[in-house]
Amino acid sequence: MFDVLMYLFETYIHADVDSMVEQDELADELTQAGFHKEEILKALAWLERLAELQEAEETPAWARSAPDSFRIYIQEELYKIDAEGRGFLLFLEQIKVLNAETREIVIDRLMELDSPVIELDDLKWVVLMVLFNVPGSESAYHQLEELIFEQPEGAVH
Repeated sequence: MFDVLMYLFETYIHADVDSMVEQDELADELTQAGFHKEEILKALAWLERLAELQEAEETPAWARSAPDSFRIYIQEELYKIDAEGRGFLLFLEQIKVLNAETREIVIDRLMELDSPVIELDDLKWVVLMVLFNVPGSESAYHQLEELIFEQPEGAVH
């Protein structure tokens, strides 16, 4: 499923494609690209849930928290999101790329992936997808994009 999400993000979203594509047409294109129908349906459902979260008029109760609170992960989250991933999420909060609401949306979307353990690179892509889809997160999206893709200049010693 994650491969389908990556393909969609790179092909349509990240490539600044302006045209809207019908879901059936998109599923046909993904099938022709070699993805399995079951994976396509899972990925489209994942994206649909992300869109629902974005379009909601009110932040879901599970995504709200007090500004001075901290996140305690449940056992399933601890297993799926390793210490490196959790540390990266905390780092993104500390540099104001994520806030409590966007962090919770990221965790929700990570938990819906069918991978038993989330690699750090996959986590970064999910954060990009979430920030791209949350109104008002454009600056945070660009900040993360620069953080991830900016190559250091000069010789590395």
